[in-house]
Formats: sequence, structure tokens, C-alpha cells
Amino acid sequence: MKRNSLTTGNSQLRLNSEARVGIAFAAIPVLGFFTFYLVPFIIMIVRTFSEGFTTYAKVLGSEAFRLAAGNSLKFILVGVPLLMLISLGVALLLNQKFLKSDFYRAVYVLPLVLPSATVVLVFQIFFEKGGIINYLFELSGAQTIDFLGSGNAFWVLLLLYIWKNMGYAIILILGGLTQIPGEYYEAARIDGAGLFYQLRKITLPFMTPTFFFVMIISIVGTFKSYREAFILGGSHPDDSIYMLQHFMNNNFANLNYPRLSVAAVMTFAVIFVFVLFMYLRQGKGGLRK
Repeated sequence: MKRNSLTTGNSQLRLNSEARVGIAFAAIPVLGFFTFYLVPFIIMIVRTFSEGFTTYAKVLGSEAFRLAAGNSLKFILVGVPLLMLISLGVALLLNQKFLKSDFYRAVYVLPLVLPSATVVLVFQIFFEKGGIINYLFELSGAQTIDFLGSGNAFWVLLLLYIWKNMGYAIILILGGLTQIPGEYYEAARIDGAGLFYQLRKITLPFMTPTFFFVMIISIVGTFKSYREAFILGGSHPDDSIYMLQHFMNNNFANLNYPRLSVAAVMTFAVIFVFVLFMYLRQGKGGLRK
């Protein structure tokens, strides 16, 4: 009995020691998060109410903010579903035996390692007013198109967003596809189920958690597209690609911190509510084991 109690005591001491070491290592990033992110964000929220809701009313009444918010919402609603559908289609093809080569997978991952400035420069070479596409139009006698100085800039930025983010989404979806037991597909084929039935009844239900994660990452990616939009059109681009980040960056440059803070808080609130809603929906409609 003494030996057992000593062994138990030593194990408990070892666990306590490991717990203390773990807490010590975790304390550094947690302290940094609280100091440089959470506390300043809370202070910013408090300061936005220094004049009550007056600053919020001014920002909501601003034509520039409404344009930026509308474009950002449109970009999310169009870009994220397109990205997920294209990535799912490519991932399903890459998951087939005849396309399982690492070469094909590397081709789609390549945009992830390319600098944004380099990618945008290539797109400018193709889509600017005197670019390659308009040069080909002139050779064929067709009318040239001002891609970056008109509403077409939205579609150029959307194409750039999908091309740059598709590789990561494909990797995530491929990871989810490999977790689906092959026995389910074999049983479905034996029962005479077609590919569409297998996709609808097996693949999509099992991929629900993966799709949820890909969707969140894709939404975050739409806000990161500001870098590309800024390089394409500058701080005052065509109205079709004037995003919330343009609005906040311009107010930061003008030292208008109240408007900047309010815009940041409202953007965070909308994203938080949307992600929370999707998380709850995913929990209710997800696959129950």
C-alpha cells in the first residue's frame, strides 16, 4: 500500500510540475494578447461612446462608409461561395486516382508562396488599360475595356482573390475528403448509387465541419484582399472596389480616429455575429455521431 501511495504521490507531483511549466509557457502569448489586442480593443470600444451614439450615426450616415460596407458585403457574398464551389470541384478531381500526383497539387498551392505585390503586378500587366488583354482586343478589332477604372475592377479583384486563396481551400477540403471512410462509397456503389447521390448523401454531410472552417478562412481572406485592391487602385480606387479597409485607412491618414474606431467596431460586430450564427447553424445541422 505504501509503495502504491508513493507512486501515486510522485505521479501527482510530476503532473503538477508539468502543469506549472505549461502555464508558464502559455502565459507569455496570453499576456501579449491581452496587452496588445484585447485591452486596447476594449479601450477603443469605450471611447467610441464618449459622445454617445453621435459618432455611430455620423459614420452610418456617411456615403463613403455605406459604399465601402456594401462593396465588402458584396465581395463576401459573391467571392466566398464561388471560392468554395471551385475549390470543392478541384479537390474532388485531385482526389481521384488519375490526378493524385503531387505535381497537380503543387500547382494549386503555388499562389500561396507568391508575394501579393508580384501577383498584382502580373494582373496589372494583363488588365490595365494598355495591358495584354486590351492589346489582343485591338489586334482583333474589338473595343478595349478599362478593367481597373470601371466596375470591371470588382471582377478583376474577385478573380485575383479566388486564384490566390484557392490553393489553401483545396488543401483543407482534400484533408476532409481523406477522412471519409471508403466503405461508405463502396456500399453506395453496391446499392447502385450514382456520383451525384454519393456527393449529396455522403461527401457533403461528412464535410460539414471542414466547409465551416473553409468558409471562415475564406471570409477572413476577403478582408486581406485589401492589399491587392490597394495596389491595383491606390487609396482612392474605382468605386466598385472601395472596401471598408479603404475607409478605415483613409480616416487613419486624416487622423480621424473616432470614425476609424467606430468603423472598426461595427466591422468586428458584424463579423462576430455572422460567424456565431454560422457556428450555431453548423452545430445544429452538422453530422451527429
